[in-house]
Amino acid sequence: MPLRLYNSASRRKEVFKPIENGRVGIYVCGVTVYDLCHIGHARSAVVFDVLVRYLRARGYGVTYVRNFTDVDDKIIERSKRTGVDTATIAERYINAFYEDMRALGVLDADVEPRATEHIDDIIDMMRRLAEKGVAYAVGDTVYFSVEKFDGYGQLSGRRLEEMVAGARIGIDEKKRHPMDFVLWKGAKPGEPKWESPWGEGRPGWHIECSAMSCRYLGENFDIHGGGRDLIFPHHENERAQAMAANGVNFANYWVHNGFVTVESEKMSKSLGNFITIKDALELYHPQELRLFLLSKHYRSPLDFSPAALAGARSGLIRIYRTLQRLEETVGPYRGSTKGRMAPFLARSDGDNLKNHFVRVMDDDLSTAGGLGLLFEKVREINRCLDSSLPRKDTRAQLMKERSDLLDCGKVLGLLEEEPSKFFEEIIETPPELDAEEIEGMVQERNTARIARDWTRADAIREELFKRGVILEDAPGGTKWRLKLEGSAKSLEEEGD
Repeated sequence: MPLRLYNSASRRKEVFKPIENGRVGIYVCGVTVYDLCHIGHARSAVVFDVLVRYLRARGYGVTYVRNFTDVDDKIIERSKRTGVDTATIAERYINAFYEDMRALGVLDADVEPRATEHIDDIIDMMRRLAEKGVAYAVGDTVYFSVEKFDGYGQLSGRRLEEMVAGARIGIDEKKRHPMDFVLWKGAKPGEPKWESPWGEGRPGWHIECSAMSCRYLGENFDIHGGGRDLIFPHHENERAQAMAANGVNFANYWVHNGFVTVESEKMSKSLGNFITIKDALELYHPQELRLFLLSKHYRSPLDFSPAALAGARSGLIRIYRTLQRLEETVGPYRGSTKGRMAPFLARSDGDNLKNHFVRVMDDDLSTAGGLGLLFEKVREINRCLDSSLPRKDTRAQLMKERSDLLDCGKVLGLLEEEPSKFFEEIIETPPELDAEEIEGMVQERNTARIARDWTRADAIREELFKRGVILEDAPGGTKWRLKLEGSAKSLEEEGD
């Protein structure tokens, strides 16, 4: 069946039909480089990495564009606080982003533009908006007039009247309408600035993505992606700017991934559960994190918890043990190495893993379904290995099934390690992360408390704390969580 993707604009699944036969253009909003990336960023990056891998595996030529916002209020605020110039801060966190992404097996995008390198493109789009009467200047600041664009609110499903009624912020008296947004900010002392027809200043957040996506993919392209939190106002405003400036549809499909929570709570620095990718990589193998991030459908909420990561680890160990057994039985695998996808899936036929994998992935990129098929195949392989010493014909079949397993794993960015290397790395993971052992110690402590053996109960709490586990006693029982806060300092705090 054809690939179907959920389109946030239509709020339904649609058959994917690229503008150009066999070619796909994808733009995904990247990060604002003022701090380290967190696991929410990791989910978005991994989801769209898999989408790109899958499209290439299905035989499409893909141009993947992912930007960096390297001029922004948050970067400027950090610069003022630390005394480090904005360009240095941006470069530092771009490098940190690459380090995180490569650890997680996320491939580089084909084009990775920075806002500061596309000021001319941004100004050109603003000029067209001004000529059409959709943009207006108040002094050296330029605004987009939402009332001049009839389709404003269609992406997010909001009516302009409701937005105004629900607004909780004060109305900027410079604006003609309370929902108008900034295209160009007039220069302030000490801030980065560029020349423009409206005076010195810098671009607003939304205009950069409209300008850069059209610069590299054309005025109308296939897929625009990002986190669900970007639908409004960022993507709504992007869409409005581009369509008003160019007079054509912007992106045909809008794809958004769901949120990540921590122990069922929204991730927040104030709650002490804000987890950077570097924090997580200190505690978990990168493949564990990647499998966890793909374990639910990309549009569903995903809860980060020790139990979920323990499940991911257990599953990976099971697969790699099977690959190790296969090496001992049919010999080492001599297939493709890490890198970009070869178009193998489009040519698969018959009742095999690849065909089933295509079927579930074609249904709105169901990575959870794809993982389920991989585990099912592993069980079949183990049953075959357990039955008897494989015959010659069985050995050939096992070699084919291993090749299919690894090819499908590669689409997900998994199983690209040599089994021996994986086990060397996974063993180094601290023992305190064994969820089953922690649960046992928590139960032992509960028993000691019931027996009023406070000395033993306190000793268990202290031992768990030393191993990075915090206990929280509540009327409903004792909960535990990993002591993650502060484990990875920001690069700014580490010194210049």
